Amino acid sequence: MARTPRLGTVSIRRFYATRSKISTASSLFEPLSKNDFLEPKSRGNGLNSHGTENVHPSGPARTRFAPSPTGFLHLGSLRTALYNFLLARATTGEFVLRVEDTDQTRKKEGAEQNIYESLKWAGISWDEGPVNGGPYGPYRQSERLDIYRKYANQLIQSGHAYKCFCSRERLAQLLASAQKLTPPSMATYDRHCYHLDPAECERKASGGEAYTVRLKSPEKYPKVNDLLHGDVDLQVQINYADTRYDDPVLLKTDGYPTYHLASVIDDHLMKITHVIRGEEWLPSTPKHLAIYDAFGWTPPQFVHIPLLTSLEDKKLSKRTGDIGISEYAMNGVLPEALVNFVALFGWSPSAGVDRPQRKRQNIDGEILSMEKLIEKFNLNGLTKGNAKVSESKLEFFNAHYLKALIETPDGLDMIARKVQPLFIEKFSNVSNDRTKFELDYIRQVVSLFKGKIHYTKDLPDQASYVFTEFPDWGNSDSMNYIQQLSAKNEGMVAVSVIEEFLVWLNSREQPWTPAEIENFIQSLVQEKGYKSSIVFQSLRFAVSGSIPGAPLSQLMILLDKENVRRRLVGALGILKL
Repeated sequence: MARTPRLGTVSIRRFYATRSKISTASSLFEPLSKNDFLEPKSRGNGLNSHGTENVHPSGPARTRFAPSPTGFLHLGSLRTALYNFLLARATTGEFVLRVEDTDQTRKKEGAEQNIYESLKWAGISWDEGPVNGGPYGPYRQSERLDIYRKYANQLIQSGHAYKCFCSRERLAQLLASAQKLTPPSMATYDRHCYHLDPAECERKASGGEAYTVRLKSPEKYPKVNDLLHGDVDLQVQINYADTRYDDPVLLKTDGYPTYHLASVIDDHLMKITHVIRGEEWLPSTPKHLAIYDAFGWTPPQFVHIPLLTSLEDKKLSKRTGDIGISEYAMNGVLPEALVNFVALFGWSPSAGVDRPQRKRQNIDGEILSMEKLIEKFNLNGLTKGNAKVSESKLEFFNAHYLKALIETPDGLDMIARKVQPLFIEKFSNVSNDRTKFELDYIRQVVSLFKGKIHYTKDLPDQASYVFTEFPDWGNSDSMNYIQQLSAKNEGMVAVSVIEEFLVWLNSREQPWTPAEIENFIQSLVQEKGYKSSIVFQSLRFAVSGSIPGAPLSQLMILLDKENVRRRLVGALGILKL
């Protein structure tokens, strides 16, 4: 009779059982009940949290980022790299970059170079790695095959692993039969090759018969002591009426190691003290601990950070916002903004031991440069819930850092040079004033719109009315304003405001200054008695077609006196219709 699983153990949803993709992303963790083997109905993490225990290392941490070059670096990978980098720098430790390229069939051309370039662009430097080397190299797994074979043979000699000669067809049959059991067994292998006579095993191997090396998994996997989630007991579901074994493959038939073997050996030999990685790797961790036990090694401290999800709580994918880091850069996102954005996906500077997590009242308190992140980063500030990716917050961060960049002479010049071709391409056919495309004028435009744009690519559209003879009085902002005037019966008041400003403008000699313009606008309110709102809205309608953004007085200076006069006259013609 099949046994029911112990109450209180934790089941990783079908991902752990079959390594298929997670269909929903509320959490990887759900408690296993008597009558619910594979997909529990109740929600909750089912974990023993460390609570307020201080889990931040007291000494230097040696961390690593170990990407696979099967695709370009994306948002989730950047967060993993960033947290490992920050922990190393915050504890005056060391950060290692290791390329895990053992899956040669999925290796993508240009992916490894993209990893280097994306990390450098984000300001993440490494102390050891494939390019700069180090005392524990090589740092590319495909160059460490002899090391993995040596340790795989060591496990075979100690009885913790064995060679498996089973064909793909036989393994497929075992998988199918395991899934037909009630309840199905997530462990599928029957240890046929474990029981082979040593002489027979040697004969097969010497004869060139292909084989893998499997771990002889323990009867019960060790508990995972995770610094974020606490003690987690993850056991493979089996059917006791037809006992199967998990026995993961350590070495493949092509001589390359699996992730399980390579990551354990490398982390041990490279003296890694802390491993921060995505929560999706938690189901593999009991296997890794079993390998550490088989070698007699002490494992590093593990931290499994939560999933990145969309605002709808769906696992982030390319269709839901998880684009490559290089694509963010091409779209005008600044590295400082993206790093700040990513740092808050599962970490809070205001949470931790003796610092209860609280809701921040002002998003400005989340502005954190790389220097500030290094200063504040602490493992006690990590949070468990899935991190929802909000593009609007990225826009806020990018606008902030873009404004700060534009306020520096070098930054202003860099942005002006970057957008100059965009303005030429968009407006060269509609503007006869070629001076507007000179770098000095573009600098003035960029400076005028600082703090008003999220991305540099938005600038040509945001500032379009600067480069045309007249603003677009048919746009939605202008039409809404005209309807507002009609509804409030204030059309003639707006006409009077523009006429008074036009009379004053004609009486002024150039050059005029922003202060003079602002003083006259104030006089219309204080001396003439016009409402402040109608004065500003009427003049903005005339000058920019009611498009908000640039300070009105500075915009008028940029456009020049004659251009402003033409716009005032044109606006009067429309409002008097």
